[in-house]
Amino acid sequence: MSIKKKLSVFFTLLVLCILLANNTLHYIRSKNRLIEFNKKEITLVTEEIAYEVENSKNSASYMENRMAQELRTASIAIQDSLPADYHDVSNDQLKRLAKKLMISHITLLAPAGDDIIGVKSSDPKEINISTKEWGYWYTSFRQLLSQQTITTKKGVTLPHFWSGPIEVASSNPNHIDKWGYYYDGSTNYIIDPYFRDRHVLDFEKRFGPTNVMNRFTENLEGVLELTVFNPKNFGKRNQNVYLNGNKYIKIKDQPIWYGTYTYRNTERDKKSIQEVLKTGKSQSYLAEINHKKVLKTLVPIKEKNTPAYVIGVVYDYGLIEKELQQELIKHLLLSLPFIFIVLIISFIFSTSITRPIKHIMEHVNQIAKGNFGKVLNTRRKDELGGLVANINHLSHFLKTYVDDLKKSQEESEYHAYHDFLTGLPNRRYFKEQLNRRLIESKEKSIRHVAVLFMDIDRFKDINDTLGHSKGDQLIQLIANRIKECLPSANSFLTRQGGDEFVILFSDFTPEEVKGITEKIMAYVQQPCYIDNDEVFVSISSGLSFYPEHSTNLDTLITYADVAMYASKRQGGSKVSIYHDSLNKKQAEKVHIETRLRKAIQKGDIDVYYQPKIEAKRNVITGVEALVRWNDAELGFVSPEAFIPIAEEAGLIQYLWEVVMKKACSQVSEWNKVSDEKMTLAVNFSPRQFQDPVVLVNEIKHFLSLHRFDPAWFEMEITESTLLMNAEETIKALHLLKKYGISISIDDFGTGYSSLSYLKKLPIDCLKIDRSFIQDIQEDYSNSEIAQAIISLSQSLKLEVIAEGVEEEYQKAFLMKNGCDHMQGYLFSKPLAAEDFEEAFLNS
Repeated sequence: MSIKKKLSVFFTLLVLCILLANNTLHYIRSKNRLIEFNKKEITLVTEEIAYEVENSKNSASYMENRMAQELRTASIAIQDSLPADYHDVSNDQLKRLAKKLMISHITLLAPAGDDIIGVKSSDPKEINISTKEWGYWYTSFRQLLSQQTITTKKGVTLPHFWSGPIEVASSNPNHIDKWGYYYDGSTNYIIDPYFRDRHVLDFEKRFGPTNVMNRFTENLEGVLELTVFNPKNFGKRNQNVYLNGNKYIKIKDQPIWYGTYTYRNTERDKKSIQEVLKTGKSQSYLAEINHKKVLKTLVPIKEKNTPAYVIGVVYDYGLIEKELQQELIKHLLLSLPFIFIVLIISFIFSTSITRPIKHIMEHVNQIAKGNFGKVLNTRRKDELGGLVANINHLSHFLKTYVDDLKKSQEESEYHAYHDFLTGLPNRRYFKEQLNRRLIESKEKSIRHVAVLFMDIDRFKDINDTLGHSKGDQLIQLIANRIKECLPSANSFLTRQGGDEFVILFSDFTPEEVKGITEKIMAYVQQPCYIDNDEVFVSISSGLSFYPEHSTNLDTLITYADVAMYASKRQGGSKVSIYHDSLNKKQAEKVHIETRLRKAIQKGDIDVYYQPKIEAKRNVITGVEALVRWNDAELGFVSPEAFIPIAEEAGLIQYLWEVVMKKACSQVSEWNKVSDEKMTLAVNFSPRQFQDPVVLVNEIKHFLSLHRFDPAWFEMEITESTLLMNAEETIKALHLLKKYGISISIDDFGTGYSSLSYLKKLPIDCLKIDRSFIQDIQEDYSNSEIAQAIISLSQSLKLEVIAEGVEEEYQKAFLMKNGCDHMQGYLFSKPLAAEDFEEAFLNS
């Protein structure tokens, strides 16, 4: 894009950003105004509802007194209509009398031992009802029967009469009643007329706040719900009353006094209600409730001489957002003409700027073609004039730059053939020299050409301990020692990289070469002093000879490398001469590794399952997942053959991931249909604990991915695992244990664990190695080690599992000594998933 277009676009975008910023500010101001208006509207609504609530309380007091008077009048009429002895009164007679007096029901209460019970009633649920546990109600009944003044402050007291407050009926909690109780001594019973449901609740419908609340929700746009909360009990466990075999909540204890609560957010509302009562200030919050974005406001109401309560208002926030969107769109449309005008003005302005730049570009193109001498003249004093001057200076310095570049190329060519750290020839130079020496040996009949491959033993450990800087110094020191040991002629030393050195010998006998090699190794083993550190190192070496071993350049280097690794396997600090058996083993190893990589890529790795048996019940308690490989070319490859190769080649992690993926998925499916849940045991390589934190996260990922409960997963590790990064490994095992995973020590007794490690580690189980089980004879001889491991497990309160159980007498011995969990060919060999299902799950 040209500068002219860029300037136009830049100024247009600048104005667009300013307009967007302005519209955003306007949007925020509009939003604040709408929210403020909403607050004022909610304030008016809550004030009106609070007024109605208080008015309802005053009216309720008046109406309760009126109903109490009506009930007393009804009581006197009942007394005049009934015999003085309740035995002479029938329930049907009370029903007819209640209907005649236009009251809901009549109950007669009489003393019965230390209780006062319902002896007759038009309501069957009131007959034989006990009042002994009614609290102040029972106290009032006693005072009536004793012709004493009623001392109860609740309800209404009149001569020979007391009326209880409106409440849920304990005899039938589905009803709300207003009761009256009359006794003047002329009968052997208390007369109890009462109003029920419709008679009581009609007042609430006419005079309570419900009508006002409904009017707001129906007519005031945006108000979705109004609720009057009882802050004392809202969000808490119901304060149930248990009387006469019934459970109910008293009216005053109900969490919602008025209105509805369909937009439920109980936990948030509970906290907000307590906060607004504490601070005395309203609170609002946004939430999505019932698939609707709402603004919920909670307003505290505190009146003199009455309990505090909270009014909740649910407002449709979508209305506010809709209005804000419309306002924003309107302002954006108004901004379009301004953007168009700015685009035109910026185009005109950019044209006047870019015309002189065109001439400068032509001059730069000439410089790019190598014409450095031309000078561009200009009379401009502004920034463009300064640019021209700088371009002229650039032309002057380009020649100097080209000269420097040639010098740098020469240095690069040197480093292309030499090691930067030691100054020795590098791998590339070595191959050219080796090729030249081989040609010379053919032309001049030179007897031998030898390749010596040398590698510093344990250099990585030394480098990690001392640091890379001192590691580099050590490499330089060893390179100098090797050079001092080499003959002045017919030898050529190179550094291949890292801690590897290769020496090329020509016209030396194998014995002479080996003697020089041993001299180098002895000299290198002398103490090395780096600053204040004394370091001891050794070198592993491998030799190959031309033409005995090969006439091919690359093959000679490879054979020397193979021989060097043979020295490493023998403990290091040795020199080995290549022979065919080394190459055969290496070739087999490389071939297996190659086929294994292809098998992993194609998904040809299988997982077999060997059951774990609880011998006492003879049931499967779990399975151990075992990796199996049946190659199309190699056939069945034993795990003992390919697992060490996988560990050395860095493939063990891929095998583990295959096992985890297949086994977690398979055992999860089995556990869904099995009555007895099975645990899943998976083996872990010591190499996986090189970074324990990463391993912990990977295990959690697989278990979470396949929804596998950690409580059913068992990690099997060998004792050698504990020797690698011990502190971090123990920390990782504790994290996995906390996560819920069980941990077993596999092949116990064949490694190097100490009792102190067993006490530190969060181990759940020890697995007795199969070799100790195989040693047990029919007369139980050779069983000492197995018995000792069982006793050790029991003393440490660990579970113990025996591997490799193949004979009934082995099983009997283990059960006799307290080892009930076993696995082995006596029960089943490892099986493919289909065979396992057929053998154990489909029966």
